[in-house]
Amino acid sequence: MAEVALITVHGMGETLDDYADALMGRLRGLLGATSGKVVMRSAYYQKILQDNETEVWRRMQGRAPLRYADLRKFVLYGFGDAAGLENRKEIPGSVYEEAQGEIAKALLSAHAVRPGMPVVFVAQSLGCQVLSSYIYDAQKAMAGRPVGAGIWRNIDAWAETHFTRPLTASEKTFLSAGTCAGLVTTGCNIPIFVAAHKEMHIIPIAPPTQLFKWINFYDPDDVLGWPLQPLSSGYRVLVEDRAINASGGVASLLLRSWNPFAHNSYWEDTAVVEAIAAMLRRLAA
Repeated sequence: MAEVALITVHGMGETLDDYADALMGRLRGLLGATSGKVVMRSAYYQKILQDNETEVWRRMQGRAPLRYADLRKFVLYGFGDAAGLENRKEIPGSVYEEAQGEIAKALLSAHAVRPGMPVVFVAQSLGCQVLSSYIYDAQKAMAGRPVGAGIWRNIDAWAETHFTRPLTASEKTFLSAGTCAGLVTTGCNIPIFVAAHKEMHIIPIAPPTQLFKWINFYDPDDVLGWPLQPLSSGYRVLVEDRAINASGGVASLLLRSWNPFAHNSYWEDTAVVEAIAAMLRRLAA
C-alpha cells in the first residue's frame, strides 16, 4: 500500500517527458521492497515551450555564423523557458498558469492512489523556481489572500475547466502541498529570480508540515546552481544547503570552464539520490 508520493519537476532546457525515469529507477534500486510504498509521478511542463524554441533554433541554423552550438542551444532553450514562464504570467492561460497546471495534475494523480499521504518534491534548476512559485501561490490562496497569477488565482474555476468538477477538500489540500514533508532542490536558480529584491522582500514558502525538510544541493562549479541560505533569514532557517561535486571523476576537470554538463548531472550523483531515498524511507516506515 502506498505510504508516500514522490513528485519530480524538471529544469530548463530541452527536456523529454521521460526525464525522471532514470532517477526513479535508481531510487527503486536503493529502496528495495520499500519502493512499493512510494507513488512516483513527474510533472512535465516543457512541452508548453519546446516546440516554439525548437522552431527558433531551426531558423538560426545556417542563417548566420555561430560558434559553441551546444552551449548556445542550452542557453536559448533554458533562458527561453525562464522568460516564457515569467512573461505576462497574469494573463489567463499563460505559460506560468499552464506549468502550474502540470504540477497540479501530477499531484492529483498521486492523490487518487492514497488521499492525504505525505509528499516529497524533487525539483531541478528552473523547476525549483516553478515549484516554489506554485507552493507560494497555493499557500496564499489557502490562507484566503489574493493571488495575481496561475491556477491558484481561482483554483475552483481552473478545476472545473480541466477536471469538469470541483475539487474535494482533501484534493485541494493535497494540491496546495499541504501534506508536503520533504523538498530536494538541485541546481537551484531561485537566487536569479529574487536577486533584484531587497532582503526583506525575499520570503520563502512556509513549511507545509511539521515534518517538512528542505535540502538544496548545489555544485560550486555550476554557475546556474546556487545556495539558498544566504538569501534571507527565512531561507537560513528553512533550507539546508549542501555543496557537492555533481559531475564527479575526470569530467570535473572540464567544469572549471562551465558547460551544461555541470548543471545537468545532479540526479546522477550518489549523495543526491541517497538523500531522496532517505526521505522516502523515513516517511514510508
